[in-house]
Amino acid sequence: MKITRTVGNEDGIALVTSLMLTLISLAIIMSLMYLMTLGIQRTGASKRYKSALEASYGGTEMVVKDLIPYIMRNYDNPQLITSLQNDFSGVSATVSATPECFQAKLTKPTANWPAACSATLNPKAQPDLQLTLPGTNALPFTVYSKITDTVAGNTDLSGLQLEGAGVAETTPVITPQHFPYIYRLEVQAERAVNAVEKSNISVLYAY
Repeated sequence: MKITRTVGNEDGIALVTSLMLTLISLAIIMSLMYLMTLGIQRTGASKRYKSALEASYGGTEMVVKDLIPYIMRNYDNPQLITSLQNDFSGVSATVSATPECFQAKLTKPTANWPAACSATLNPKAQPDLQLTLPGTNALPFTVYSKITDTVAGNTDLSGLQLEGAGVAETTPVITPQHFPYIYRLEVQAERAVNAVEKSNISVLYAY
C-alpha cells in the first residue's frame, strides 16, 4: 500500500498578503489624492470663471449705461470717438470699429450696415468697443463688445425728444414704452495676461 503525503509550505503567504494589502492601500490613497486635486482644480476654475463673468457684467453695464448714451448725446460731434476715448480713459476705452461702421450700427438696421461692418457673434473678432477693467492682484480684464444686430424701435426719430411726449388725456389707450433702437450685443471679458480665463455673454439692449 502506497501512502501519498502532501507537504505544504505556507511561509510566503503572509508576505504576499501584506504586499496585496499595501498595494490596495496605495491605490486607495492615490485615488483620494486624485479626487482632492481634481476638486481643487475645479474650485479654482470656477473662481476664475466667476471673476471673468463679473468682468463681463461690469463691461456690459458700462457700455449700455455710459458709453452708448454718451455717444447718442454727442452723436453730431465730429470728434466723437476722440472725445469718448479721452473721457473714458480711466478704463482705456477704445473704439475699434471705423466711424462709419460704428455710427451705422447705432442708428441703422442690420440690413443697412456697410458691407465691411462685422456682424459675427465673436466679440473679439473686429470688436466695436474695447475696455480694460481692473482685476485682483493687478491683473486686469480686457472686455470686448460688439453690436451684432440692430432693430429700429417704435419711436419717431424725426425730432430730438426720444422718450416720447404728449398731453393729458382720458382715453383708455395703453401707451407703449418708447424704444428708438434695440441692439444685440456680444461681450467677452478675459484676463489680459491669460486669455484662457474668459467669459462670454449675449445682451439684448433697448435704448
